[in-house]
Amino acid sequence: MTVVLIGSVLAVAPGAAAGATAGGASVTFDAQTSGGYTVTVENVTLPDGGFVTIHDASVTEGNVLGSVVGSSTYLEAGTHESVTVRLDEPLSEDGTYVAMPHMDTNDNRVYEFVSANANADGPYTMSGSAVVDTANVTVSASVSMSDQPTGGNSVVVDRVELSEGGFVAVHDSTLLDGEVTGSVVGHSQYLSAGVHENVRITLNASVGNETVIAMPHMDTNGDEAYTFVESGGETDGPFLTMDDSAVLDTASATVTSEAMVSAENQTTGGHTVTVESVFVPAGGFVTIHDATVTEGAVFDSVRGTSDYLAPGLHRNVQVTLDDPLANDTTIVAMPHKDTDDDMAYTFVESEGATDGPYTSDGSAVVDTATATVSASVTMNTQESGGHTVVVESVDLSDGGFVTIHDSSLFAGDVFGSVVGTSDYLEAGYHEDVEVTLSTPANESQVLVAMAHQDTNGDTTYSFVESEGATDGPYTANGGAVVDTAKALVNAVVVADDQQTDGTTVTVDSVTLANGGFVTIHDSTLADGAVLESVVGTSQYLSAGTHENVTVQLDAELSGEQTVFAMAHKDTNGDMAYSFVQSEGATDGPYVQSGMPVMQSLSVDAPGQTTTTMDEMTTTMDEMTTTMDETDASGSTPGFGVGLALIAVLGAALLALRRD
Repeated sequence: MTVVLIGSVLAVAPGAAAGATAGGASVTFDAQTSGGYTVTVENVTLPDGGFVTIHDASVTEGNVLGSVVGSSTYLEAGTHESVTVRLDEPLSEDGTYVAMPHMDTNDNRVYEFVSANANADGPYTMSGSAVVDTANVTVSASVSMSDQPTGGNSVVVDRVELSEGGFVAVHDSTLLDGEVTGSVVGHSQYLSAGVHENVRITLNASVGNETVIAMPHMDTNGDEAYTFVESGGETDGPFLTMDDSAVLDTASATVTSEAMVSAENQTTGGHTVTVESVFVPAGGFVTIHDATVTEGAVFDSVRGTSDYLAPGLHRNVQVTLDDPLANDTTIVAMPHKDTDDDMAYTFVESEGATDGPYTSDGSAVVDTATATVSASVTMNTQESGGHTVVVESVDLSDGGFVTIHDSSLFAGDVFGSVVGTSDYLEAGYHEDVEVTLSTPANESQVLVAMAHQDTNGDTTYSFVESEGATDGPYTANGGAVVDTAKALVNAVVVADDQQTDGTTVTVDSVTLANGGFVTIHDSTLADGAVLESVVGTSQYLSAGTHENVTVQLDAELSGEQTVFAMAHKDTNGDMAYSFVQSEGATDGPYVQSGMPVMQSLSVDAPGQTTTTMDEMTTTMDEMTTTMDETDASGSTPGFGVGLALIAVLGAALLALRRD
């Protein structure tokens, strides 16, 4: 543990620091190689619970808020080991980073240090200094692979994290004898920068009972084709650790011709079930039977089957049920062959003549599990502009809603934790459900997706207003059906429709993770006028939350029109807005999921009406047509500056129009 005096932390946040000295807080942060999206804190002790936050080195220079690059989920009081912190934005370069234990000063389990301008959730201190440890982080890649069965022709890499696009290659054990290129027996397709899980790799040379090595490789020539072997190692070499050795992990591959399956007890809405893992040595399917299969109902017991599965190991296989489950029951997961090689499951219709089950010692290979029929919900870590989140899937047995709670739910705030809910959802399985947040998330945080019933049958969510009397959550095993995920938020803009004299626009609030500006674009942005549409920008805003920001306009607005309040960075660190004069080279917008962070609003100013939303829709149709017309050089007419940025903004505007 290292203790460093960071006086500015205390100077900026005297309220948060008051009473913050707490003996026993400690943290250990070791040097490591990372794919840039996560770092691991060796251990952290929090006497009263809280978070462990990662700051970049600028925290030692007084950049208290802007130095925050990520924070853990809420951690209970005590000692925690190997804490993985998902970073708000990926690291782009090697450097020294600071792990700092933070308190939960308002006991709501939501990390609000930045958005509260350091007036909440300040650091644990010792003798007037923040408790910290520093470590060098090498930005490269990481990989993990577990022992597994194989038919010799495929393997699965558990997880790979890449700081830039590339591949994960599999080497056989001859690599350990120094055979660098000849040991490569397979590789993935091109993988974009980011985190990838359960990457199946088809091998071009079979492996035996041996150690195999998973190794992330770069795409050094940028062609998205793996050429390490054919180039004799000249291109697409491996990602390297901080010690300049290849990033890798080893696993034991055991060749077998025996099928395997594993199913866990689970809660479901009755329309889908998930098989934890299945190994089909010659390919095939995994079929879900109900318990009547044990009574001889071989065909009638079939409730659903997977898509065709290639030979090898598969994890987290979702099976859609043709005959939904209505009550809690035992399910039987059974691997089936594809005996007629048509990749279509015909066991039932052929009355067992084709696609029969894999067997062992004369009996079908199976695993059983209990399915509790209620609901299920899945939500993944995602980037968000703070106004919406996407729930990957929800399965409801009787219809209802999926509600988003913040982490104050776990502190007992059942109603106040509700920050958004979906439209009414019919009974069944739903994918990619977008939920608009009534209370924007203005900082990266863990959110809770919870399946709710429609108990009064009016298709209107009334759980909060009825104080829990109606539309309560689906439950299973004594608890609500939920999933948690981190929403990664680097900027949020909130701006309401308003009347103005045409010389100013007021932004209700803007939160910027790294400081910057809030810029007003007029409706000509929809015509592709990325630079010319800028009609005003704020003064420099430091990292944190700013309320009632009045933007003085350079060009006066008149009539009723739609404008866009957009969060912009200060990319060159000079605290002066230069996006327009640099023709987009500096101070570009904050971006989440490929879209600029902004909010549209209607402004009503005196004078002649200019562009209304309906007229803008027509203009945007024309813009779409124009963008499809390219000249002989391949450039888009009227879009000579910042093509990539214009494409981002254009896509965002089209998405807004569709909404």
